[in-house]
Amino acid sequence: MALLFSRRSLSQLGLGAAGVALSLVAGCENYPATGDAITTGTYEATATVTYTWQVEYAQSFDRRQTIHQETFASTSLVNRNGVQPQGAVTGPDDEGLWWPALPPRPTADELDSRQRQPNEQRTDPLLQKDVEYAITFDYSGQRRTLPTTRSVYREASQAFAQKQALELTYGPAEQSIGAARRMASFDR
Repeated sequence: MALLFSRRSLSQLGLGAAGVALSLVAGCENYPATGDAITTGTYEATATVTYTWQVEYAQSFDRRQTIHQETFASTSLVNRNGVQPQGAVTGPDDEGLWWPALPPRPTADELDSRQRQPNEQRTDPLLQKDVEYAITFDYSGQRRTLPTTRSVYREASQAFAQKQALELTYGPAEQSIGAARRMASFDR
């Protein structure tokens, strides 16, 4: 999931520095549960959260082929099983995630240095907010780490807090985890 906001968009909406104007960039539930289910008592759900400053440059924003995007400073933090990680500055948010400090905003010199042509214009720096979910689990003597969804992360975090096992359902070709369900009783 990626979210974008800028100071200009905040001021246009009449929001202060603490406010946030959000624009959904990518869907979060993109790993369908289509495969076999397994049960495990040993797992770790992670949500890696990242802030990144980005700016678009173009000779004309009306002509898509002239636009190029530049990435500036970023900061990341790994959330594990819904527990507050060391280094968290804010959180938990509405998704139960903790976030690091903001990376330094690009300076005027940094912004100017990324121009390819003297007549290029640029957007205001946008702070992109990105989350990548994964789950690591043991099953039949194997340890696997696979990408997953927000809902699987939340279910695993709640199961971890309750010391419960999980039933995990694979996605296509066993390359992701599409669903998780807490198991009330399971012999670890």
